[in-house]
Amino acid sequence: MCLAVPGRIVEIADEGLARAARVSFGGLVKQISLAVLPEARVGDYVMVHAGFAISVVDEAEAAEVWGVLKQMAALAEEETP
Repeated sequence: MCLAVPGRIVEIADEGLARAARVSFGGLVKQISLAVLPEARVGDYVMVHAGFAISVVDEAEAAEVWGVLKQMAALAEEETP
């Protein structure tokens, strides 16, 4: 199973194919590759999988995915003995 998590680009280091961004995931900031998303800009929401931004999404879609992830976490906590 693959899982992509939405985050918001807060900074971009433009270095050609090594183009990278600092992406905020609800306050946790990580360095992410933008090699496959040359169109991504600061302020964009992106779906991130295995350290790579794989698509640009709008804020509403990002919020929807975060909502589903929170529901999954709550269910997992209920099932933990």
